[in-house]
Amino acid sequence: MTTRADGDDDAAATRIEARVGGSAQGYVAGRDQYITQQAPASVTAVRTLPRDVAAFTGRQAEVDRILAAAQPSRVVSIHTIGGMPGIGKTALAAHAARQLTDRYPDGQMFLRLNAHTPGQKPADPADALAALLLSLGIDPRSIPDGLEARAGLWRDRLTGRRMLLVLDDAADHAQVEPLLPGAEGCLVLVTSRHRLAALDGAAPLPLDILSATDAALLFTRLAHRTPTTPADTDAVAQIVELSGYLPLAIALLAGRFAHHPRWNLAEYAEEFAATQDRLDELAAGDRAVTAAFDMSYRALPAQRQRLFRRLGLHPGPDTDAHATAALDNVPPAQARRELEALYTDHLIDSPVTGRYRLHDLLRAYAQRLAGEHDPADDRDAAIGRLLDYYQHTAEAADRHLADTVPRSATQAPSTASVPTPGPATHQQALSWMRAEHANLTACIHHAAAEARHSHAIRLTAALAAYLRQQGPWHEAISLHQTAAAIAHRAGNRDSEANALQELSRVRHLTGDNRAAADLAQQALDLHRSLGNRLGQANALRELSRVRYMTGDYPAATDLAQRALNLYRSLGNHHGQAHALQELGMARLATGEYPAATDLTQRALDLYRSLGDRQGQAQSLQHLGWVRHATGDFEAAADLAQQALDLHRSLGNRLGQASTLGDLGWVRHATGDFGAAADLAQQALDLYRSLGARHGEATALGVLGMAKLATRDYPAAADLLTRSRNLFRKLGDIQGEAEVLNGTGALLAETSGPQQALGVYREALHLARQAQSPQDEAHALEGIARCQVHTGQWQAALTGLREAVTIYQRIGAAEAPTAAAYLAQLEAEHREEAPVQESTDS
Repeated sequence: MTTRADGDDDAAATRIEARVGGSAQGYVAGRDQYITQQAPASVTAVRTLPRDVAAFTGRQAEVDRILAAAQPSRVVSIHTIGGMPGIGKTALAAHAARQLTDRYPDGQMFLRLNAHTPGQKPADPADALAALLLSLGIDPRSIPDGLEARAGLWRDRLTGRRMLLVLDDAADHAQVEPLLPGAEGCLVLVTSRHRLAALDGAAPLPLDILSATDAALLFTRLAHRTPTTPADTDAVAQIVELSGYLPLAIALLAGRFAHHPRWNLAEYAEEFAATQDRLDELAAGDRAVTAAFDMSYRALPAQRQRLFRRLGLHPGPDTDAHATAALDNVPPAQARRELEALYTDHLIDSPVTGRYRLHDLLRAYAQRLAGEHDPADDRDAAIGRLLDYYQHTAEAADRHLADTVPRSATQAPSTASVPTPGPATHQQALSWMRAEHANLTACIHHAAAEARHSHAIRLTAALAAYLRQQGPWHEAISLHQTAAAIAHRAGNRDSEANALQELSRVRHLTGDNRAAADLAQQALDLHRSLGNRLGQANALRELSRVRYMTGDYPAATDLAQRALNLYRSLGNHHGQAHALQELGMARLATGEYPAATDLTQRALDLYRSLGDRQGQAQSLQHLGWVRHATGDFEAAADLAQQALDLHRSLGNRLGQASTLGDLGWVRHATGDFGAAADLAQQALDLYRSLGARHGEATALGVLGMAKLATRDYPAAADLLTRSRNLFRKLGDIQGEAEVLNGTGALLAETSGPQQALGVYREALHLARQAQSPQDEAHALEGIARCQVHTGQWQAALTGLREAVTIYQRIGAAEAPTAAAYLAQLEAEHREEAPVQESTDS
């Protein structure tokens, strides 16, 4: 039998002294140093959870999930609680564990693994096992050497026990794996700033920031101050918002406020909002948000640290691998790997596949680091590469989305420092624009603020078609105004003209036709001064559209014809198709239906030859209008449906809204009033989401007429009034005349012919002013029907004959019905003596 020397016996009896993380159980930080000569009595310490946080707030869903997992099981239940620094991982683990003490009667143990403890190295798994074994009361002389032996003894001693183990601040799965129990009936909660994907069988429980409500409640609990006025409530909301809803930041601010009972909440919020460096304010003693971030940042390799700093320079809310590649000047594949590594470390989040974002405070932290470590030239170059990437890709996407002729023949194509393929299809372009919309807008504002004029102007131009089709239009107006002002100051007249023209188009869409005309004229004058014939043709076409919307159909026709001539001289087929379409619209408005059909069909044929689906959709829609006007409702519905399908395939929300409204009118004309109302409501919702006031006015009118047809008179009156008021505000007298005709029909049914007569006469006046023959005929017929009921037979006959003449001249669907009614009246009153009465007095 082998014996040991006295010194060895003394060493075997050594008390394991050093304690890790301040927990009751000790383990050796310096590898089993022998410091005493007498073995201590075994001490059991299996209930070492830290105190619960008195002001623990929110996280109920996460707590419920942990409690639900604490059920009898044949395997160890493992949950990894992950999140960024300061998110409250340890607080959640301790709070949930405290509620489970009765389910784990054999012990609830808490062990700090110190992955991010200032001044300490991450715990060695072997030393951590020694601490756990000591806590079970095992004689230190019985603790074997070596990781595997200690892990085996640990698993053996837990057999048959129901224990809860909290492993706090883990570095990685290799540190945690040896500490896991092997017995059934145990629950392990692991907190970590890293995503422990390699920890087999573990259920991840990632923590996000607090909700605004929970964040405000946490602040008031820790500050020991309940808001007593609306101003106090607003101040708390502002404070927690500026804290990024991060629990650590909220706790630090609330703690400081709690120690100043005379401070005012509103003043405190105002002071925090005005601070130049918010991170400096988020500190109290040795607790600070920056300190928490530092430990995670310092653990990164140098290249990843640089990437993290550069992410803080990004003006937008999120990024992807391609934008990051440009920012850091690395290949996209490398950027993707580095982003995933930062995501694994909870330094960035990934709200959707392939996209990453920084928490507001981490962004401020990254910006601070960039200012401290990276020369200004390096930062400027990084931003320049990023803007080049966005400009290059946005212009590529715009080529798929644009529904107009190119703005300028002289604009050079943009390039990107990191080769990036642009969107290859319309759908890819639309998806990219939707994903990057906020980033592009942020980059435009940044470029404008930093005097990067070319980037600001060209990025805005590249967004123009997307914003026209998708909205919001108030944002488009602001961006185009800024671009025009920048171009004007820089003496770039070509870019200024293009920006003014885009601004005119959006003003027209919002119904501000006076401003739209003025802007289009300014663009036209600038293009003329530059000798830019393509620009002139585009501006003429824009002016034609505005004149059409304000009822000046002769001017609209003349301007569209001049644009068409210019496009033909330039050999520009796209422009010709657009101009033919504008001419067709003008002919439709004046009741020249055969000419309207011919012009629109020629435009459709051109669009098809060019493969322009957007143009095809618009031409199909316009052809549907002609068929509707002539009473061919089946063909009108089919054409509108074709147009709607194309708009949907293109993701064009404005086109969808317009075509839904067209279908609503068709259903109304065929007597399907329920379907008409439903379609009109869908159109109205889309128009409102876009900020399309003219479309909203139109949809309100369709909906009002549908309600009138179903005798819902109060709803009809309200809708038609709102529609008329909006048309009047927009200066659209044709639209107002149309709604007044509907209002006349409503009053004829509800209030009587005398009240309706005045409204019809007002509609007649506006229709003639707008030179809209269909609305004029509707008003004349309405007046005539009212006069029949008031005994004014001869005036009724005179007005009705005029209406029938107009209907027949323009080939309107109403012609047969009106003519039959006229014949009936003439037969009934052939013997009546003529009475001189005016139809429009």
